[in-house]
Amino acid sequence: MPALMGGFGNWFVPLMIGAPDMAFPRMNNLSFWLLVSSFILLILSVFIGEGPGTGWTLYPPLSQVMSHPSAGVDIAILALHVAGMSSIVGAINFIVTIFNMRTKGMSLTKMPLFVWSVLLTAFMLIVALPVLAGAITMLLTDRNVGTSFFDPAGGGDPVLFQHLFWFFGHPEVYVIIFPAFGIISQVVSTFSHRPVFGYIGMVYAMIGIAVFGFMVWAHHMFTVGLSADAAAFFSTTTIFIGVITGVKVFSWIATMWGGAIEFKTPMLFALGFIFMFVGGGITGIILSHGGIDKLLHDTYYVVAHFHYVMSLAALFGAFAGFYYWIGKMSGKQYNERLGQIHFWLTFISTNITFLPQHFLGLAGMPRRIPDYPDAFIPWNYISSIGSYMSFVSVIFFVFIVIHLFKWGKKAGDNPWEGDTLEWTVSSPPPFHTFEKPPVVK
Repeated sequence: MPALMGGFGNWFVPLMIGAPDMAFPRMNNLSFWLLVSSFILLILSVFIGEGPGTGWTLYPPLSQVMSHPSAGVDIAILALHVAGMSSIVGAINFIVTIFNMRTKGMSLTKMPLFVWSVLLTAFMLIVALPVLAGAITMLLTDRNVGTSFFDPAGGGDPVLFQHLFWFFGHPEVYVIIFPAFGIISQVVSTFSHRPVFGYIGMVYAMIGIAVFGFMVWAHHMFTVGLSADAAAFFSTTTIFIGVITGVKVFSWIATMWGGAIEFKTPMLFALGFIFMFVGGGITGIILSHGGIDKLLHDTYYVVAHFHYVMSLAALFGAFAGFYYWIGKMSGKQYNERLGQIHFWLTFISTNITFLPQHFLGLAGMPRRIPDYPDAFIPWNYISSIGSYMSFVSVIFFVFIVIHLFKWGKKAGDNPWEGDTLEWTVSSPPPFHTFEKPPVVK
């Protein structure tokens, strides 16, 4: 999120809509420092008592005071609150900027798809985060004030926390992936030398995903005893999101179809994104069926699915954006050969890491365990080799960044022959980019 939404969003939304800056630069500053404060609080929580040993979902009763009596969990909850404030402040800033500061001629239907993705992400954050804030505040009062929202002994219900958490948690995964959607749309269009196929369809698909993203949360909860009707509803809406996402994938493929494709590093990462996202999407459709999910819930199959769509697809989107825009941001161009080596190293290593986990899950290996039966050793061994290779690829990326700033050649104003407004200004752009607003025809 800080990279895709905060980093690329703050850099390129004003440039792409022809605005001199974000609407509220000081709010931006506040958003950033709240995020830093949140990170520091989260790190501190690890050293208080036995730390927050709750997993990232904070499910009661494990997060209740009888399981975690020290203040570590309370500090972690405070860190989440501060991070939520940061996101809401940033989201308000994006919405105001996009609605009020577009240049002359830049109607909503002429905005680049990256700007659309950031706008919809901001709306999702504003709807989803207050629900999380309510849930963790109730947890905080359960721990410290004697309420029993989630304690059955006092008439509470731990499943209520799961409903509240996942009502935030599922839109959150779209919050992470949406800016990557926008980046991939820009990259595929630029390197295919064709406008995005079905622009309006792409916009409506994102709106559809954003709306349906709030109607699927209980597909994380098929094993808690949902009624048959509820399970059928959440299965159906989840599958429907897969259909809408298919519109985006086919539009990317149609954009490339017949185009003069240049296989530069950003385009390779965009293709890697599509591959990973489709792979993760297929396993998502499998898991959307309640009967199958009851067998695979909390196994490594879910770990593999989640990491294909999140830690791989979102990561490949971030790398595509980095290589696409780093020349514009820094004024220096990366080394193309090093970039392509980085792509292949990352692509191969991440697949070696996460592909075997599908087979582990199908064989019944549960997640979040400290040790496992010897029967699971072979696939885990291969997965471990992939993780070491992934570590090497990260070190290689750090080397590429150092090489870029130390020995990188000067970047041109429009090296990729892009057609959006950020390519009409110098690299890097001046402080108040558009002193005279550009006119879009």
